[in-house]
Amino acid sequence: MITLTPKYEMAALLCGIAFLNLPLFALGGEMKNADSSKQNRIEIKDFAFNPKTLTVKSGEKITWINHDDEPHTVVSVEKQFKKSTALDTDQEFTVTAGDPGTYTYFCSVHPKMTGTIVVVK
Repeated sequence: MITLTPKYEMAALLCGIAFLNLPLFALGGEMKNADSSKQNRIEIKDFAFNPKTLTVKSGEKITWINHDDEPHTVVSVEKQFKKSTALDTDQEFTVTAGDPGTYTYFCSVHPKMTGTIVVVK
């Protein structure tokens, strides 16, 4: 049996703790990415898009989620992105932001519901 001096015992303990924490560092990067996708979420609630205007970078994903009990759609006024099917409660619809510009959209079931996406470089 090998006995370690207190100095080496502490070194071995610190190495073990560092090794066990490596997965947390890896998850930290994934959590950061998850947070950025939350920033690009538009909630449909109380017959409104929230936020009403969202600014994103070209190439980023944008996700709408319906929190109403009624179905809603997401339709680009100038057909700048594909339109959604009717979204039931808690269903999501995602598009990727295209070229820089201003994209206006609405709900075809409730045309007074409108929103805007501003895409920057």
